[in-house]
Amino acid sequence: MADTTALPLQQLIASLDNTCLPKILQVCSGVYFQGSIYEISGSEVCFSTGDLIKVIGIELLSVCCEDIDNNEKFELPINHTGLFKVVPEEMPYNTVEEMVSLRPVGLDSCLPFTFTSRSKMTFDNFTVGAGTALTVLSIEHNTGQEDQVRCHVQGQQEASAEVHIPLSSHGQFIECESVERFTLREIMSSPCLRSRKFRFVNTTKCERPLVLTPIYQVNAIMHLRKNILKFPSSLEVDVVDVTELCKDVNFVTPLSLTEVLSKPEESFPAVVEILEGPETRSLFKCSWLPQISQNSHLVFHKVGTSAMVLLSSLKGRKTQQYFLVSQQYGGRFRRRPREFNSVYELYVASVQAPGLKFSVTRNCDEVEEEGLPALSVGEQLEIVRCERMELPCGSSTGQKQSVEALLCQRLQEADDGDENDDDEEEVKQEDEREEIFLPLYMQGHFVEVLTDNKKYKLRDLGKEFNLPLDVKVVSRDTELETDPLSGFACLRIEGAMLEPTIQASFPNKPDHCFEIPTQWLSMSVSFTRDPLPWPSGEPPKWHVDRVTEVTDTFFYEYRKQGNSDAAPPPRPPKRNLTSSKSCKKASKSSKKSSKGDKSKHRPDKSTPTKELANLTLNTKKRPPAPPPPAILDDQPPPIVPRKHSAAEVTTGKALPNTYVEREDSKKKVLVCEVEADVDSDHDYETVDDNLVAMMKAAQENVMFY
Repeated sequence: MADTTALPLQQLIASLDNTCLPKILQVCSGVYFQGSIYEISGSEVCFSTGDLIKVIGIELLSVCCEDIDNNEKFELPINHTGLFKVVPEEMPYNTVEEMVSLRPVGLDSCLPFTFTSRSKMTFDNFTVGAGTALTVLSIEHNTGQEDQVRCHVQGQQEASAEVHIPLSSHGQFIECESVERFTLREIMSSPCLRSRKFRFVNTTKCERPLVLTPIYQVNAIMHLRKNILKFPSSLEVDVVDVTELCKDVNFVTPLSLTEVLSKPEESFPAVVEILEGPETRSLFKCSWLPQISQNSHLVFHKVGTSAMVLLSSLKGRKTQQYFLVSQQYGGRFRRRPREFNSVYELYVASVQAPGLKFSVTRNCDEVEEEGLPALSVGEQLEIVRCERMELPCGSSTGQKQSVEALLCQRLQEADDGDENDDDEEEVKQEDEREEIFLPLYMQGHFVEVLTDNKKYKLRDLGKEFNLPLDVKVVSRDTELETDPLSGFACLRIEGAMLEPTIQASFPNKPDHCFEIPTQWLSMSVSFTRDPLPWPSGEPPKWHVDRVTEVTDTFFYEYRKQGNSDAAPPPRPPKRNLTSSKSCKKASKSSKKSSKGDKSKHRPDKSTPTKELANLTLNTKKRPPAPPPPAILDDQPPPIVPRKHSAAEVTTGKALPNTYVEREDSKKKVLVCEVEADVDSDHDYETVDDNLVAMMKAAQENVMFY
């Protein structure tokens, strides 16, 4: 045990800050005897007499408030919003020098402060009465003279003066209460204020003076233990600072992946041990992640920054997949036309690539009052620009509504004409290009029109085109054992990024490397002195995996970082039912005018009259008669005259056809054979003479053929 003064852990930790760390402490005594275990937040902490603790970080958690009168204690969070005021010391000071030197807060950092004297004092023909408040402004240090304090005196009728009081002046001096108010965070940030007593500004809560003590979370490592300990500084343990005596003691130093990046190049390659593995819910779905666990080993070859892109498979029957791919990927890609489900998506793509051409893949019906045009499958359009268009129907206030829309040109398909007329046709097509407005809120199904059939490397696609971009792998990366990208019909490049990475491998396969993105994976490692798993000076030829599959959570987190301020697509304007009806009536006015006066003589449906029954039967349209069959001879077939009986004419019955018997005609005729009987219980409709004449003419035509 070192021959130094032992202090409670709480007191010693309160005297430290992160700038003086690390510190090595040795356990002297306390409630934790040899082999005792104390459980804190689910982790076991064991302190024995003589144990060495290396403090590597402290974090302020809360403040312990101790009532001086009854020794009661309670805790307050560091972000407590209540205010505190300093409680002045009750003990009088015999000299000014004693008052200045014994002030626990320190004079230089806590000026000004106010005190009074119980007796009258005179300085250079200036008399200060008993009980007069004196505010210390500064300390005057004069060469060859006694040090003095420069004080401000507030007299009667707002008169004020300054007086210089020597430090050796005798009397009974009492400190006055200050008007300043402090928060807990302000008190804990000042070592001078932490040693004073305080009282709540709101005296109804606690009127008695309190001693405020900070409680820290201590991050430490112990000798011969690999994991990081986290415990509060309020543990009742006495420790001693042995930092200078234990400089040569070897502690296992846990490092995060971010701290590994700051290591010099000479530190690599090296064998590291995993002290704390990655989280169980990881952002990666790669093959090497399940093999990384606590107490396992890795080989860190080098650190650096890798250019990567994020790829996603298109939504379909299978689950959508996401890949983080290095731009050193050796496969070749070919562009694929992008699909769009709204005009707004077309607009976003046209901002990055002006002059975008697209084709319609599903018919769209025209909605005039909303400004939606009719589109047919196969139509090709080219985006000109985005501007505002006025809707045909105005709002309820009578003002016309204007919305943002894409101005597009319909592209005419090339006709199969003579080669001599090609130039004239092209000029004619340019003159006859039809302009059309597509509101941004319009839904539809469109596909990009591409004429590019070139093969690209992954790094070239990011230079020549804007992202996102749809591609397909046409030649796989031959350096990879299995290329997971080659089996997809279409992939979308979502974005590009620069990622700090660590090139690593497992000791049993040192030549098969992979890249660990340090910003997306959290684990703790420690450098070991184990030898490298290959002969000295003969490193193997490395094969680096360029494709890492990630989860949808990774994709959403990436999108959150890049598109947090992206504006949502526009909403369609609110429909005005009155204006919509007027627009529909205006568009159908020509159709109504062509119908004549038929609409004026519509019968009342509530009164079932004979005219309504006749109109109902006459308005039923029958299919036209089939065309006559082809006649081989030039002579027409003989015509057999039809004889009408008197009963047929008087009763209005239609007799069945005796020349050709057809089931359909029998059924139609039988419906009309029943006479209207007034005395009958059944309500049959009466057939008029016009209907009988029409049916007779149809039967004669059947006999003709």
